[in-house]
Amino acid sequence: MIEAKLTLTDPDGPGRRFVAVSGTGHALVMDDAEGHSAAKPIELALLALGGCEAFDVIGILRKKRQKVTGYSLELRAEQNPEPPNYFTHVEIKHRLQGEIDPEAVERAIYLSETKYCSVGAMISKTARIENTFEIVVGEEAPEPAEALAELCS
Repeated sequence: MIEAKLTLTDPDGPGRRFVAVSGTGHALVMDDAEGHSAAKPIELALLALGGCEAFDVIGILRKKRQKVTGYSLELRAEQNPEPPNYFTHVEIKHRLQGEIDPEAVERAIYLSETKYCSVGAMISKTARIENTFEIVVGEEAPEPAEALAELCS
């Protein structure tokens, strides 16, 4: 069973910012577009899809002994124009660096889509999920601290 807890940060105020704590004790903040202090819940759903696929793909590539020196994903989602604004189309671009067999990447993405990614299985009920990838050879992957700094700027 998966568990979580959300707590409104300012019960007396007009905002809708919540602190969310997972069953494993990890916390994050959620907000709406007006508060703009954290990711919106729908953005977290897109991030969860990306994380689910990325975990699967890197795990499969490592089992296949592929030399991955860098890996990132870019995600875009279109939403139903009327509430509920569920996803109708999601594009995921996998960008990998290293000495990697393209067929291994294709297979890893396929397995994630069809067998392993539970988030994708849920989102695919309302959205067409389209995966693409590119392999960049010889490009230096950013250090984790640099990648985080870039995200935070």
